Amino acid sequence: MELRSIKRMTFALLVCCAGLGATTGAGVGAEPIRIGAVLPFSGGVELYGQQAKLGLDLAVKDINAAGGILGRPVEVIYADDKTRPESAAAAMHALIENDGVVAVVGPITSRNLNAVAPVAESLKTPLLYATNFEGGKCSRYLFSFGTVPNQELGQLLPYMNQTFGKSYFLLGADRVWPHQMFDIARPLIEKLGGKVVGTQFTLGTETDFTPLIAQVAAAKAKVLLFALKGDGMDFIRQADDHGLLKDTTVAFLGLSEVDLGIFRGKGQDMFTVVPSVATSDEPSVKAFVAKVRADAGADVVVSNYVMTHYNTLVALKAAIEKAGKVDKEAIIDAMAGLVIPSPTGPVTIGRDHYATMNMFIAKTRGSDLVTVRALGEITPQPGCKLADR
Repeated sequence: MELRSIKRMTFALLVCCAGLGATTGAGVGAEPIRIGAVLPFSGGVELYGQQAKLGLDLAVKDINAAGGILGRPVEVIYADDKTRPESAAAAMHALIENDGVVAVVGPITSRNLNAVAPVAESLKTPLLYATNFEGGKCSRYLFSFGTVPNQELGQLLPYMNQTFGKSYFLLGADRVWPHQMFDIARPLIEKLGGKVVGTQFTLGTETDFTPLIAQVAAAKAKVLLFALKGDGMDFIRQADDHGLLKDTTVAFLGLSEVDLGIFRGKGQDMFTVVPSVATSDEPSVKAFVAKVRADAGADVVVSNYVMTHYNTLVALKAAIEKAGKVDKEAIIDAMAGLVIPSPTGPVTIGRDHYATMNMFIAKTRGSDLVTVRALGEITPQPGCKLADR
């Protein structure tokens, strides 16, 4: 049996049996290990904050049922960053200085990451970031459990180029992440022999996308590289109604199952690259999705945000147990180089604090994402180097 299958079975056993903790629960009366979570529960991207919370809540339940960490229960203290950098930074300070958390998970947006990362540095507290982003941040106190451009763009663009054509229109919101992702995409497209025939950024105030749809159509791009989350998602429905998607295929950056309800059945056969697909036939993924829905409801959406945030606490538990103590600097030293089980196979936390994980090309079908191609383990290229301590 190959190693990947063994590790997936190990994870399946872990999630299957963690709930049997009536006799193995965390020590009664023991002081909890407190972990902070700075996430958006208002302000525009709260869908993703709720997905992250699903993963964290399940991880807490599983860890505590299996005996906690070093015999102590785990507690997550949530703070709403309101999708605003200043709120995120204030929440980070409060969690560390007032609540005494040993680590912080979050946030979601790049702007808020830029706001909280310096706080993690100044207060010497591990920050576990589990959202796909543009990379370029290397810090002793930052760990990335999401994907970076070579794991996402670097896999998606060659597939689109070969399958659908070599002309691209880049459409994104006028925010940090789309700008930086497109800056990375342009030389990749050129290297593939492709051509960017247009670029546009939206302001977030648009409701009628007809002029923009006409602009994309006039450019005759075969691929629409799309980085327009949140307030721009209506573009997809309107573009479908105007017939744009008959001749232009969407390569959607950051697409996940939590987005699909917004499209109301529109936007079929859009392509993305993700670290997990909820409709997977892998037993370990099916078990994980079933556990989430057993707690949160049979109809709850389960996206890769759930899994990546679950993984943060699995890694934190492993690091504390490896260190043998609840100490921030010891946790950081222990976490670098860890290999942890996940629903899709092993996740390796590199010495640069970025995660090697299995990746998948997926596409929209009905109200789901379905796997098009399993890519195997993709090693991240962070775009920076971690300075020696």
